[in-house]
Amino acid sequence: MKKNILILCGAVSMLALAGCDTPAENANEAAAENLDAQADATREQADATADAMEDKADTLDTKTDGVDSAAEQKMENDAQAVRDKAEVKADALEEKADAKD
Repeated sequence: MKKNILILCGAVSMLALAGCDTPAENANEAAAENLDAQADATREQADATADAMEDKADTLDTKTDGVDSAAEQKMENDAQAVRDKAEVKADALEEKADAKD
């Protein structure tokens, strides 16, 4: 009986150790989390920039006829380009993060 308990305790200990991360795994996980945070920050910064551009675009056309002026439309297109570029960059960062996990 004691031998069975001792074997069981040894098996449980080995399973517990198998679940522990190595320092390299911890470093990779931290790097992946950092890349994910950078991706989030990239998107947030681009959204803030694009939002400001769109707010400025709204001031270029004071008519409320539902038709954008050429200047307003260009600025809104530029704002969307900022978002699109940031999305590509953020996606690349997330792919790097996924590769580290």
